Amino acid sequence: MSRFRHAVKGRDQHIFTLRAACVVLLLLLVTAMGGWMRAPEKLTIHNPPDLRKGSTRPWWEIPPPTVYGFTYYIFQQLNAWPKNGKVDYPARIQSLSAYLTPQCKAFLEEDSKVRGEKNELTDRVRVVYEIPGRGYSGDSVKVIDRDNWVVKLDLVADEYYLTEPVKRAMVRYPLKVVRWDGDSESNPFGMALDCYEGIPQRLAAAPEQPKPEKKGMF
Repeated sequence: MSRFRHAVKGRDQHIFTLRAACVVLLLLLVTAMGGWMRAPEKLTIHNPPDLRKGSTRPWWEIPPPTVYGFTYYIFQQLNAWPKNGKVDYPARIQSLSAYLTPQCKAFLEEDSKVRGEKNELTDRVRVVYEIPGRGYSGDSVKVIDRDNWVVKLDLVADEYYLTEPVKRAMVRYPLKVVRWDGDSESNPFGMALDCYEGIPQRLAAAPEQPKPEKKGMF
């Protein structure tokens, strides 16, 4: 009888072990399904502009040339006032708000308000563009950490009153950029402009190169 009792007891223990294993597997399956459902549906991969040499990097890393290109594009759009700065400047801030941090948006809105009250924007036309020969270089982007950068833009700022040119200045703008993984539909870049890191600096004009003299034929 003891032999049969041991056999039945062994069978019951085996069945209990199998049931416990099934419960553990079920818990692991539920956990895996929960993680799969919470996984992001889209991942933004930032590739450097020049892919001739290939690129291997973590998916979350944003190359400095990409940061520079984003900063230049957004800042240029902020300063594109085609008709009337009093209307165009606030409209640009609003239309680009997805690419601005809340602090930067508030700063720009206050700047627009103050300049408007001083009558500095009425009928002003403005455009900025890169100084020829001073585009992206190795020191254009300072990497603070994985999520923060300081970008140096050397730009020409042209302003007109109606159709009359009133100002041309070459300025270095130090701008802060932060990672901004919010609404990928409104901001596919995954970055936001955080306004100025310091005071913009006026640059001296580069001296013109003397033109070579033309020699006659003998």
